Amino acid sequence: MYEGFLPEDLPEWQMPFWESLRRHEVRVQRCLRCGAYRYHPKEICHRCQAPDTEWSVITGRGQVYTYSVIRRPPTPAYQAHVPYVIAHVTMEEGFRMIGTLRDIEPPEVCIGLPVQIAYDDVTPEWTLPAFVPAPRHDSR
Repeated sequence: MYEGFLPEDLPEWQMPFWESLRRHEVRVQRCLRCGAYRYHPKEICHRCQAPDTEWSVITGRGQVYTYSVIRRPPTPAYQAHVPYVIAHVTMEEGFRMIGTLRDIEPPEVCIGLPVQIAYDDVTPEWTLPAFVPAPRHDSR
C-alpha cells in the first residue's frame, strides 16, 4: 500500500494531465494564442493571459536544471528511499518539471544530465511522474 503524498482536491479541468500519466504519456496544457506551455495546469496563460488551451503530448526528455539530495524524509513513508534526488528538469519544450530522479546514485547526478520521464504507478488510480537518466547514444 502506497503511503506517500498524492494529489488532493484537484479541479476537474486539471485531470487530463493526471489521466495522461496513467496512460504513460505526458500531456501538458499549451496556449492556443501564444504557444506557451502551462505546467502546472492553469486557467489562464502566464504569458498572454488567454484562457484557450489544448493538451499537448510532450517528448518527456529534458536536462537536470538543479536538484536536491533528500537525506531526511518528510514522513516515515519515504524513509526506505533515502537518500533520493528531487530534480528540476528543463524539458525539451522549454518549461520545467519537478520529480524524483531514480535509477542513479545521488553522487552521479549533475546539472545538465539528460533525463526522460518515467512513470511510478503507485496506486490503481494514481501514476506519479519521475525521471530516469536518458539512454546514452553511441556516436560512432
